[in-house]
Amino acid sequence: MMQDVQKSLLVVMGVSGSGKTTIAKGLHKELGWPFQEGDALHPHHNVQKMTAGTPLTDEDRLPWLNQCRAWLEQCAQAGSGAILTCSALKRSYRDVLRASGLDPIFIHLTTDHDTLLKRVTGRSGHYMPASLLPSQINTLEPPEAHERAVEIDATAPAAHIVTKILSTLKIL
Repeated sequence: MMQDVQKSLLVVMGVSGSGKTTIAKGLHKELGWPFQEGDALHPHHNVQKMTAGTPLTDEDRLPWLNQCRAWLEQCAQAGSGAILTCSALKRSYRDVLRASGLDPIFIHLTTDHDTLLKRVTGRSGHYMPASLLPSQINTLEPPEAHERAVEIDATAPAAHIVTKILSTLKIL
């Protein structure tokens, strides 16, 4: 466990296939902070819509984002640090996660379309079909300069990405 990284609320964000879960689990292994797979917090009807290939609306996402924020709030109150995976595609979604005075660091994983498509079509056990990838890409509003965010190229091996994020967190 790394002792030289200040406990923070981390939101590993990006479109489907960017590597959120893999990188978040790597951070969890290194830091020992609580980890929450954001997809597990989706209401059942959201999962049904995505499984059917129907993109979620802002209204669909709001209860999910509120659940994600509630989990972050619990970790903030406990002072435990936190690692949450959440696509956080729009600034308004990130604003929901920042509500209640929270100040998470958004780790924005980016990669090219071909890599995303290869990852999404090659994984098993996930309800998000590759057909929804264009919707996610079109919805994405990358974090702006004034947002507390770090953009990370997610084409490197996972261990390198985790190491780069940890190095960045040491200086934040």
